[in-house]
Amino acid sequence: MNIEKLQSVYFIGIGGIGMSALVRYFFSKGKIVAGYDRTPCELTEHLINEGVQIHYEENVSLIPSACLDKENTLVVWTPAVPETHAELVYFRTNGFEIQKRSQV
Repeated sequence: MNIEKLQSVYFIGIGGIGMSALVRYFFSKGKIVAGYDRTPCELTEHLINEGVQIHYEENVSLIPSACLDKENTLVVWTPAVPETHAELVYFRTNGFEIQKRSQV
């Protein structure tokens, strides 16, 4: 993973404390950052206010178009999200680079 070449990072399970720290890191590096979480929380509200795109519905059509380029997008997920999650399945099926939070 070459961080400099990345244009966008998409987080599945964006609202956890560990994930939100990574979100802020990539956002500070000028990357397009977006993600999904099951429910809104204080952390996700802060991230939205900082300019991060977040949605709360498990729906591939809600993934921002900037995060659909597999050559320039990193997908980060937390194992708290099931392997059967529709967005995770989409990214895997389409050959995106996917890393667990602990790997990033």
